[in-house]
Amino acid sequence: MKIKRLPARAAGVLLPLILSILMTFVVSAVATMTTMGPAPGFLGKWMSAWSLSWLIAFPTLLCALPLARRIVLSLVERA
Repeated sequence: MKIKRLPARAAGVLLPLILSILMTFVVSAVATMTTMGPAPGFLGKWMSAWSLSWLIAFPTLLCALPLARRIVLSLVERA
């Protein structure tokens, strides 16, 4: 069975979606582990921290990526 691909125009939302999921997953795990250590209830606290951080990170990335692209383009030579 072949998976249907999304149209190219979806990349503008898909990139920040996947990036925000991966980054907040790792960062919230590190922050939660630093705060509580490997204590009972770690997984629940981590998932709570992750979901809140993702709710903030995703819309932030949607707004920040165009600015970040402009900054990067101003710092590198044009191909």
